[in-house]
Amino acid sequence: MEIKKDDLSGIEVAELIKEHLHGMTLSSPPESIHALNVEELRQPNITFWTAWEGTELAGMGALKELDPAHGEIKSMRTSSSYLRKGVARTMLQYILEEAKARGYRRLSLETGSMASFEPARKLYETFSFTYCLPFADYVKDSNSVFMTKEL
Repeated sequence: MEIKKDDLSGIEVAELIKEHLHGMTLSSPPESIHALNVEELRQPNITFWTAWEGTELAGMGALKELDPAHGEIKSMRTSSSYLRKGVARTMLQYILEEAKARGYRRLSLETGSMASFEPARKLYETFSFTYCLPFADYVKDSNSVFMTKEL
């Protein structure tokens, strides 16, 4: 699997982001969806990567700089044909290494509290993320859980 910094211009990437956003609408009320669309992912404080198996898009992930010591994981998604093949684990490890290389002392994330998000929460737990209070601009929301990891 090859992970590449991505400019969000590819059709496959746009489709995976669309799938990601649609998936959020199936589980979360609109006010609790914090997933970003293509334009929002192009913010200068966000770096976006894609994971490829040859010419096939396997997944995506992004890292948002909240401040010089704190990053946020955004837009983690595995292509449906690559589920349970280690894509999310590989992308998460990549983002963790990038956060450390940038000198971040903490990495945080928001994900859903519903059962459909349980695999994501378990993945983050295996990487020693712990549950925390809302961070950055987030507010307490019964549909969200917040996790963080000291680097």
